[in-house]
Amino acid sequence: MTSNRLFLSKLSSLWTVPQGYFKKELLPVLADLRLAIILLLAIALFSISGTVIEQGQSLAFYQANYPEDPALFGFLSWKVLLTLGLDHVYRTWWFLALLILFGSSLTACTFTRQFPALKAARRWQFYKQPRQFEKLALSTELASGSPDSLETLLQNYRYRVFREGDTLYARKGIAGRIGPIIVHASMLLILAGSIIGAMTGFVAQEMIPSGETFQIRNILDAGPYAASQVPTDWSVKVNRFWIDYTPNGTIDQFYSDLSVLDKDGNEVKRKTIHVNEPLRYQGVTLYQADWGLAAVRVQLNNSPIFQLPMGQLDTQGKGRLWGTWIPTKPDLSAGVSLIAKDLQGMLLIYDARGQLISTLREGMGLEVNDVTLKIREVIGSTGLQIKADPGIPVVYAGFGLLMVGVVMSYLSHSQIWALQAGDRFYVGGRTNRAQVVFERELMSILEQLERSPHSAN
Repeated sequence: MTSNRLFLSKLSSLWTVPQGYFKKELLPVLADLRLAIILLLAIALFSISGTVIEQGQSLAFYQANYPEDPALFGFLSWKVLLTLGLDHVYRTWWFLALLILFGSSLTACTFTRQFPALKAARRWQFYKQPRQFEKLALSTELASGSPDSLETLLQNYRYRVFREGDTLYARKGIAGRIGPIIVHASMLLILAGSIIGAMTGFVAQEMIPSGETFQIRNILDAGPYAASQVPTDWSVKVNRFWIDYTPNGTIDQFYSDLSVLDKDGNEVKRKTIHVNEPLRYQGVTLYQADWGLAAVRVQLNNSPIFQLPMGQLDTQGKGRLWGTWIPTKPDLSAGVSLIAKDLQGMLLIYDARGQLISTLREGMGLEVNDVTLKIREVIGSTGLQIKADPGIPVVYAGFGLLMVGVVMSYLSHSQIWALQAGDRFYVGGRTNRAQVVFERELMSILEQLERSPHSAN
């Protein structure tokens, strides 16, 4: 029995030492405002870097844009960038660690400062000695007045009044003490939403020809737990893709008519999307991001219509062109090249020597290599950027709560005490903000109190 008690005593001492260290050493450091400011600045700095530096690109992209010689700013090469994880800042362990540490600092500050401040604001005591009024920022001594008449006036100014004999205490604006707690809670929600999004969200990109059905496969960037968010029980069909052009031939807007299909191929949702008007389904958002030419449908003489894929040509940054080769003989011994730049239907036809033969539009024909070549249709492809971020609802809720907390924080917490001592009536008060407004309010109350016919005992 004695040995068991000794063991329990040692175990208790082992627990109390870390607990005491946490309360006396670690908790004050976490709750330090300077630490919170440093962490917030670090988070802001790395967030800016994640905005400036392109995220989730290929190795070739970073090698081309961030060479080792000359390195950007003399040190930022593609190797440094990839080593530090600056190509996916928001999912690096050190950025998540900063968020967690900042959240811990907010939590520590809330429990060590904000909750005690709220508790102190809710707790009051009546002033029963005239000398107690001397420590108030605003106090006065009146030859007339009574707690009854003052109580009525204070209630008209929306004060909550407490009475005990000849003493009075009144307060209003307790929500101003709750506001900072709500602000901290909202920031914790925003941090939690950011972490959830970083761990479970993904970004994908698909280039789909008009008329095709696809499932999300081309994942560009994803969190370690994003697999559960990639849909496998539904797919998307591109019913039609088209582009509206301005009178001078430039692109005005491009559209994709999309249908969401369940695993049995039944349409469950349909929407025409364009830039800034995405399709959302089960937490996944499909944005209209790009376009291209996928294929061309042609006919030789009276042959069946066949479809040839088109590929994007390397123009050294001088515009976008797509091309394909059309055989004009069954043994593929002869043919022509077809070049297009958009879906307006203007097509350039070149012979085997690279000489321009003619220009065509959809539906037109051309005699070439002893056959009649007809262009039936140019098929466009839509470029979709696909995102899923389960943390967004949490972040939005945090920002909504943040606005409420900020508004509440601007409310003044005002307190007024009064004491009837013989033929003297003592009144005093204080507030935590808007001192001038409170002074005017208290002076108005005192003036009304002196004019009140019930103010004298």
